[in-house]
Amino acid sequence: MVVRTACSTETARERDVAASDARGGAASGGVSLVRLAVVLPLLVGAVVPQAFAGGGTRRWFGGRGESQRAEAQAAKDAAAAAFYELDTAQRGLRITMETITAVDGSPEARRAVERFAALERRIDEVSHAYISAVDAHDLDREEVDGATAGRARGELTRAREELERVKGELDRFEGGLAPLVERAETQLARLAPAVERARQALRGASDALDFVRGQGLRADELAARLAVLGPELTRLNEGAGRHGVGETLQRADRVVRDAEAVRAEAERLPERAAEIDKRLVSLRTRAQALTTRSEAVEPVLSELRRRYSAACWQDLQHVPEQAASAVRQAEERLAEAAAARAEQRWPDATALLSTVRALLDTTGEAVSAAGDRLRRLDAVAKDPRAETDRARFAVRDAQRLAMEGRQQPDPRHARPLDRAVERIDRAVAGLEGRHPDYWSFLSELEAVRAEAARVVAAIREERGAGAH
Repeated sequence: MVVRTACSTETARERDVAASDARGGAASGGVSLVRLAVVLPLLVGAVVPQAFAGGGTRRWFGGRGESQRAEAQAAKDAAAAAFYELDTAQRGLRITMETITAVDGSPEARRAVERFAALERRIDEVSHAYISAVDAHDLDREEVDGATAGRARGELTRAREELERVKGELDRFEGGLAPLVERAETQLARLAPAVERARQALRGASDALDFVRGQGLRADELAARLAVLGPELTRLNEGAGRHGVGETLQRADRVVRDAEAVRAEAERLPERAAEIDKRLVSLRTRAQALTTRSEAVEPVLSELRRRYSAACWQDLQHVPEQAASAVRQAEERLAEAAAARAEQRWPDATALLSTVRALLDTTGEAVSAAGDRLRRLDAVAKDPRAETDRARFAVRDAQRLAMEGRQQPDPRHARPLDRAVERIDRAVAGLEGRHPDYWSFLSELEAVRAEAARVVAAIREERGAGAH
């Protein structure tokens, strides 16, 4: 029993010193390799003779001295156990802290790192005190007397108590890390699926590109965008250990988003090509039809010149040449769009077709304006009273609303309505003479109706706000 105790304590002592040296001893000075070299001969000297002696050959002081020596040895064993427990807990917690710092850069995580660093310095201090106490007392020497054994027991007991006290602090600190650990584990649980989604998204984009290329569509722009994501996949494969969990998750999400966009556009490419082809045909047809319609503008203008004053048609006299110019521009852009389509420059083709459509829309409105003008002038020349009645009705309706629930109308509403009545009278008076300006008459009455509608809207808005 004595031989086993000696062997176990010396072996523990060897491990104590080695563990302390592995820790580095930065804060407390550590334990040098020289000290390990001193301990090992003592270990060998203590263990080997007893192993061959078969036990029971060590000389012990009898009575009280032997009891004190045994108590000191027990204190040494207890201190060694406390040291190993603290060291094991520290190593495990260091791994936890490394996980947290790799995932979490929050202020809370930074504070935890600082507290752990302070705890590690405290651990180094108590570990150094423990190893110093072990080194100071060789309890296996035959010359150890009772007083020496008593001092050893006291120092080793104090060392154990300090080790246990720091171990308690470490346990309490670890218990407070639960929210950070949970958050880190959540992030880590997202990591592998996120990276796999990124790989799958890249594979899907590549497959979609291969498919459209098989249909004769080059998709060069999409291929270039996909090529940019290649280095990102390499970084994902290097892992979070190199780039950090947070950055890796962000990179994976970005790769998924960009690859999905490439895939979606690639899948839509055949449809987009067919749509551009359809728009080319449609806009060519519109341009041809507009050319035919613009040829009818000149006869309409001739009729306007013959029957109405210059004020009624002079703003339209350049419509034929403007329409012809716009149609030529549209046809040129259509040719450019067709070339872009043939070269599969899809954005250019789309932009050119939008330009053509805008040109044809504007020109079509101008061409239609001549015919509309003639019809409206014919109608008002035949019966000016109909337009006058429309304007007067709009003004009277606004006046009734302004007087609703009031003895006197609000001047802000009454003044513009009074002016509107005067404008109607002037417009009617302007029709007298041999060549009345019917277009000015129509324009003025349209402005009167717009002013009445503005007053009505203002009154309703004010009353709606007052109700709330």
